Amino acid sequence: MVEHLTLETFKSKVFDFEKNKDWTFEGTRPCIIDFYADWCGPCKMVAPILEELATEYDGKVDIYKIDTEKERELAGVFGIQSIPSLLFVPVDGQPQMAQGALPKDAFQKAFAEIFKVE
Repeated sequence: MVEHLTLETFKSKVFDFEKNKDWTFEGTRPCIIDFYADWCGPCKMVAPILEELATEYDGKVDIYKIDTEKERELAGVFGIQSIPSLLFVPVDGQPQMAQGALPKDAFQKAFAEIFKVE
């Protein structure tokens, strides 16, 4: 299931940027974070795809959403200027940002290439 993150849950599940200057992933599984807003048309197109992926990759990839209207500080930390912005976070290595509404096969390809998850 897709989980909505707040500033506090982000710091415990993904990255505590107040404690660490260098990227240190707090999670145990790779994750994708969808930075979105309720009024955003392309964000609404991505939402059902992420729900499907959450079911298909259950236990392999965590899927999170961050409402940029409610969590302005998090959006600012990542310099989010256009939405949807999608942050692919591998367990090891640096996260990668993608922008715009991606089709389902693009997510599956990214999961295979970035996360090594089929």
